[in-house]
Amino acid sequence: MKTLPALFRLATLTMGLALASCTNTQVSLDYQPQIGQMRQGAPEFTVGRFNNVRQEGSFYLGTVRTPIGAPIENITTRTSVEDIVGNAFAHALDGRKMLSTQSRAKYIVAGDIMDLYCQLIVRPYAYARIRVNVYSASSGQVVFSRIYIGERQSAAYTPGTGTPVPLLRDLTSRALQDAVDRALDDPEMRARLGTRGARGPSYQPGML
Repeated sequence: MKTLPALFRLATLTMGLALASCTNTQVSLDYQPQIGQMRQGAPEFTVGRFNNVRQEGSFYLGTVRTPIGAPIENITTRTSVEDIVGNAFAHALDGRKMLSTQSRAKYIVAGDIMDLYCQLIVRPYAYARIRVNVYSASSGQVVFSRIYIGERQSAAYTPGTGTPVPLLRDLTSRALQDAVDRALDDPEMRARLGTRGARGPSYQPGML
């Protein structure tokens, strides 16, 4: 009868040591325009605020865990997820020649960050879920709204082969980019709003 309490104390001690040794690593995400694959449009859009509604802090991105679930490394962002998502939409709009100056914009793209995270228990995984609202710049009314999802997963990670953080960073960047691209290339959104041509401010590919 004394074996179970002893095992429980051992498990508790192991978990405590894992928590105590949990490190924190900062990363930057990126958006890489797919030249020649993006649908071009009219320079009628600017980017508003994306609210963090994830029930996590603005800089939390994910956690690397052991196979039994003990956290060993927390991953955070260098800038807030609100700025990261807004910047991703600015990069994506600019790549499609759809980004305008604030004063000339016809539409404002904004919304809610419902999910944006990465994790590693067995397989490296990243997930993004963004509610995108398109507002009329003149009236402030919502003219289009939809939730878009991006999801990426890699093969099982082998402990001892180096830190998984760069892989998780890349998976999260691509998951977010998938959600953003699906939003801006949505045929229904395009048909509802219409597009033309020309060009606004320039954003270079790279860190968000």
